[in-house]
Amino acid sequence: MKKLLVILATFILSANSGQADEIRQTEDLSNLISTALANNPELKSSQSRWRMFASKAEQASALEDPMFMFKLQNFLARQPLSLGGKDPTTAKVIGISQQLPFWGKRAIKQEVAQYEAESYQWAIEERKLELARMVKETYYQLWAVDKSLEVIGKNIKILADFVTIAESKYSVGQGVQQDIYKAGLEKSKMLDMQISLMQQRKSLEANLNYLLYRPGNSPVGTIADFTLPHVSLSSEQLNETAIEKRPQIKSLASLANKGQAAHRLAQKEFYPDFNLSFEYMFREAAMGDPGYNMFTVGVTFNLPFQQDRRRAMLAESTSETSMAAEELNGLKNSISFTINDILARMDRRRKLVELYKGGIIPQAEQSLESAVISYRVNKVDFLTLLDGRVTLFNYERELYESQAEYMMRLAQLEAAIGADLVSVPTVQSKATTDVLPGNVQPSATAASEPEHRQHH
Repeated sequence: MKKLLVILATFILSANSGQADEIRQTEDLSNLISTALANNPELKSSQSRWRMFASKAEQASALEDPMFMFKLQNFLARQPLSLGGKDPTTAKVIGISQQLPFWGKRAIKQEVAQYEAESYQWAIEERKLELARMVKETYYQLWAVDKSLEVIGKNIKILADFVTIAESKYSVGQGVQQDIYKAGLEKSKMLDMQISLMQQRKSLEANLNYLLYRPGNSPVGTIADFTLPHVSLSSEQLNETAIEKRPQIKSLASLANKGQAAHRLAQKEFYPDFNLSFEYMFREAAMGDPGYNMFTVGVTFNLPFQQDRRRAMLAESTSETSMAAEELNGLKNSISFTINDILARMDRRRKLVELYKGGIIPQAEQSLESAVISYRVNKVDFLTLLDGRVTLFNYERELYESQAEYMMRLAQLEAAIGADLVSVPTVQSKATTDVLPGNVQPSATAASEPEHRQHH
């Protein structure tokens, strides 16, 4: 009866897994990134902020509105309603005045505003890189989790076979009942891991939906297998590419240019601004005065005596330029470190993948096969059989973890240099993906990179 229940549970699990695989569609990474860039509200907010500062740049060079003036001049106080009466000094005056900043100020103000708008424009591009990186990392974490669920399902089938072998040996008096319990315990551990991975996949689905700005319960399909792309550029070439294309570098450069322009504007503040005015007086003949109309032309300007304020403006602009320049130097240094660090980690992961595929996993598979044969003829105990199965299981996990980690590091490298090194991952055929005929396996924790994993 117990054997029948185990076989039935295994069949249901495999049927559900197969049905889910049929329902789920394969996700396309480029489409996911395009959706995120089109819908993400944080990115839309950044775009609105840039448009706001771009509009400020258009306003910066505009002149102040001219001032129109109308007045009744020299009216007699003793006859306020006579509109001046017959007094020859009385006049009705209209005039216009225009504020003019010192030569060059308007162009520099516009330059300052344009550099500030440019910094926000490049900040949008930087945000796009960051958003694409997060989508890619979640994408490959989902791939690793799916591979883990796949390999766990296959290992559950293997453990069911072990139970069958142990029961057969026990029924003929060649085995012990403890072996059956051990196999059941290992199977329970696998089911526990399966539950945790299913929860992890739901969390990753929610995170991906958050990045794409779609309902949190939107289904996420399967992730296609891929081959590991090779980065042919050296660290020096990647660093040069980053200096040329990284949006954050261009944003900080714009802020440094803004500080320099602000310094020139502060120097202009030591010179006065002007106000030009024109007035026309309408007069009437009175007391022998012919009452000719008259006009007045004038110019006024401020006296820049407040030197402390202007020197403070110079100091402010100097500090702003220095701050942006040092942030730019720090960013370049950080990019250089990031590139070298990521390349080293990617090289390690690539070598591990080659080692697992070319040596360790085939050897572990042969060792497990030999242990199964030896256990059937009572040459090894059941613990040796389980140990071979666990060893192969963990090596498979390390393989898929290394593959996912390699692709996530590649996404980080692309974000660091501001350019795509691989447009779309190469989809791998099923025949070349399955390292083992019956067992395929990933890592559930591909987001982190433990240097020493504690094997199950």
